[in-house]
Amino acid sequence: MGLKTPLYDTHVREGAKLVDFGGWDMPLHYGSQLDEHHAARREAVVFDVSHMAVLDLRGDRTHEFLRHLLANDVAKLKLPGKGLYSCLLREDGGVIDDLIVYRMHDAWYRMVVNAGTRVKDIAWIRAQAGAYGVAVDERTDLAMLAIQGPNARHKTVQLLPEGSREAALALAPFMAAEFGDWFLARTGYTGEDGFEIAIPADTAAAVWSALRRAEIRPAGLGARDTLRLEAGMSLYGNDLDEAHDPLASGLAWTVAFEPASRDFIGRAALERARAAPQAELVGLLLEERGVLRSHQPVITAQGAGEITSGTFSPTLNRSIALARVPAGTVGPVQVEIRGKLLAARIVKPPFVRHGKALIPIQP
Repeated sequence: MGLKTPLYDTHVREGAKLVDFGGWDMPLHYGSQLDEHHAARREAVVFDVSHMAVLDLRGDRTHEFLRHLLANDVAKLKLPGKGLYSCLLREDGGVIDDLIVYRMHDAWYRMVVNAGTRVKDIAWIRAQAGAYGVAVDERTDLAMLAIQGPNARHKTVQLLPEGSREAALALAPFMAAEFGDWFLARTGYTGEDGFEIAIPADTAAAVWSALRRAEIRPAGLGARDTLRLEAGMSLYGNDLDEAHDPLASGLAWTVAFEPASRDFIGRAALERARAAPQAELVGLLLEERGVLRSHQPVITAQGAGEITSGTFSPTLNRSIALARVPAGTVGPVQVEIRGKLLAARIVKPPFVRHGKALIPIQP
């Protein structure tokens, strides 16, 4: 038996197929993973993401602390509620986790970290926070839901008081705000528009039921994975890990090297890696019949690589992947699948965004 979110009994009643995910009993699907994927691209779905950890960091030096802790720079967050995607690094540049942090005000930031890394994340953050007098509070009293799809925002705001709906709809991407006891952020992990909301755990079942009445269908981990891979979004443990730095993981854009005076954890290692890059993360589109999967070897003229995440894309009707290959890899590549070398093409992720293909597909 694994850990259970506040919605575990709801998932059982809805007929979900439950699987272990990072020690949590989570829904893989509710009958058809394919239907859930297409519903997210065309209408609206809701995911239970309560296995993720919500952390509140408070103290007079929280802003200063986070500028040291994170590879990205919270000084970019000029408005209350603005969010930032960043990596949490070791001194050697290895990625401990990827996360989102929101500036509520200089003495209070809210952070959302991954389920499988929450224990080590919290231990690492608290170990660094002591010198700054920053308190790190794990909000186990909250549940989290992700409502995603082209109709997600309009359907979700109907659950808010009428006077709050316009303001909720007006939230810009990567902005968050409190509406009563809802913390509502315009973020997601699917390549679609929508919200991620943190709500009191004891209200989660009622909110879920209200979303279902609004004709938002439930979706599980299976669809979440195909959606995020189509969107070119990394999964910790696959595309990101402690053995690789963000520059070798397709996340150089999340590292704020300027200003040069900011001394963040892992900076020296990343400066060395930037001067002599060894690997990079690229997108792959399989040109032949087959399915790309994690750990399949990638053969390039520049040397060997490996698929970090692969799947069959329901939107493109083709097999796609993220792969770590030697830095500067160009030209055609091959992927070894069951002893056969199949042709693949390097493409720039994302593959799909807002339901539309972003890469050319040849019949």
